[in-house]
Amino acid sequence: MASGSSAIRGSRVGAGPMGEQDRGFHADRVAVSYWDALGNETVRYFAANLPEEEIPETIDSPQSGLPAGRDKDNPPLVAKMEPYKTHLAYVKERRTEQEAEQLLDEALQQLRERRGTASAE
Repeated sequence: MASGSSAIRGSRVGAGPMGEQDRGFHADRVAVSYWDALGNETVRYFAANLPEEEIPETIDSPQSGLPAGRDKDNPPLVAKMEPYKTHLAYVKERRTEQEAEQLLDEALQQLRERRGTASAE
């Protein structure tokens, strides 16, 4: 078998001529523009028969990650960003200092009993 180029390399089975424009039925669609606080515009396409209430009012802008709305003059504001909380921060929200000391004492007592180093108090 000769190692030449293949005429069908890179094409799909059943594909029409290269550059063919009519590749089936194209549904009607509407373009909806969204703007973020930095002025970036993002266009999303939706089916033309989609009810208006099903088209989202806001999306996340792919350029900035900020929320983007349909009103160019009043883009949505950034929601307050909560700082990252550690596990300890969440525990401190649920427990008082006295509860924490009591739990620590109980855990240390159990550890000492397992090791056999518990002191008789």
